[in-house]
Amino acid sequence: MKNFVTQSWLLENRLNDDLIILDARAELNDAKAGFNQYKEGHISRAHFVSMENTMTGEIGPHGGRHPLPDMKIFIDEMKNLGINDSSTIIVYDDGNLAMAGRLWWLLKYAGKDNVFLLEGGIKHWIDNGLETTTAITKPRISTSLNLNLNSAMIAEISEVKTAAASTSTAIVDSRAHERYSGQIEPLDKLPGHIPNALNYPWMDLVNEGTIIDIENINEKFKSLDKYEEIIVHCGSGITGTVNVLFMEEAGLKPKLYPGGYSDWVSYDDNEVVKD
Repeated sequence: MKNFVTQSWLLENRLNDDLIILDARAELNDAKAGFNQYKEGHISRAHFVSMENTMTGEIGPHGGRHPLPDMKIFIDEMKNLGINDSSTIIVYDDGNLAMAGRLWWLLKYAGKDNVFLLEGGIKHWIDNGLETTTAITKPRISTSLNLNLNSAMIAEISEVKTAAASTSTAIVDSRAHERYSGQIEPLDKLPGHIPNALNYPWMDLVNEGTIIDIENINEKFKSLDKYEEIIVHCGSGITGTVNVLFMEEAGLKPKLYPGGYSDWVSYDDNEVVKD
């Protein structure tokens, strides 16, 4: 698949000078968990990237629970990790792709082409008996990384409002069905979903690091072929990137609504539907 590298590929290529490995592990209920896991053991030469400090911007009244970072600051932080315009970047997390997917998407949005995810993440790396380290590699700071934002990857809330009343644009809600249907809502102030949204739970695509095969990916998203445009969201712009990732594998060109459902319900006049 075009957005992934295998464990064996990384094992063979991890010492390449132009290769940068990023550890994106995180837990949304524990801001320190990802870095603690990194310190306990990571793939050699991997640099840690914080969800809270690097992949998330300043929280305000709107924009959702994990707004996009200031992309100029983000690109400077990527330079500090040694990334330049010619770098090939491999991103991993625990294998479920939600956290790695967010970093992959941000790098793509910033204009980087050679960004890939490690299939199976560090879980399969360890399960396969491959070596980890606690040594932290000091990066060689880069001075040549351009910021070329790809605005076609983003759907603004105005586009989502238009899509909610449209039959030509699919709004894809990536959350678990219980949240989509309004049965439960552990995080946001109102249960339910955006009008006309379709439910494609992201967790159906990967299980403990094992991703479904391309035939099943194509079949899963086949019903979206009839739409002129696809807008993907989740609760706050993290797990929705997994759907974006696999839709691209299926040949679709989705946009991400980064603020997600948490941004939608931050506006009192936005309609919410419960099944």
